[in-house]
Amino acid sequence: MEENKKEKFLDPSKIISQIGVQNGSIVADFGCGPGYFSFPFAKAVGSEGKVYAIDVLQHIVEFVENKAKNAGVMNVVAVRANVEKENGSKIDSDAVDWVILKDILFQNQKKEILLAEAYRVLKHGGKVLLIEWNKGGSAIGPQDNLRISQEEAKKLFVKVGFEIEKTIDAGNFHYGFVAIKK
Repeated sequence: MEENKKEKFLDPSKIISQIGVQNGSIVADFGCGPGYFSFPFAKAVGSEGKVYAIDVLQHIVEFVENKAKNAGVMNVVAVRANVEKENGSKIDSDAVDWVILKDILFQNQKKEILLAEAYRVLKHGGKVLLIEWNKGGSAIGPQDNLRISQEEAKKLFVKVGFEIEKTIDAGNFHYGFVAIKK
């Protein structure tokens, strides 16, 4: 039910089409939740690619594992890990092409540690897709005081060492951008 509601607001396939995900890419979905982006990315990277669906909650990890198994999706690997800790993702350094951060930055107190972990696991030239709730005026989503503006988010990324590559259309309720590890 929740997934169907989200599709009206945020379309992963439209977002993926804007960012040029390559077949065979390795992806880490930090704070994957039910795999709303993990599974569309798994399709985009194909059987040669892999998606690490990472969440701190065991029941979420089990849900994603079962969903992958039931759907016959072999390139999604569910991982229980805490990305708010240094080396918390359990992924090797310089190992992935993409990190997905969808509606996770606003939830984390340790934003710089989270972004540093994304930076660590990315290969040189690897990219982060950030999707966050727009600040102001929306009755859906988290309280406005919890949200982070696009400008604030971009400043955090630059502070950690990323370069902002481009802004993308993430629908009416979210903003999005791609940052690259240089």
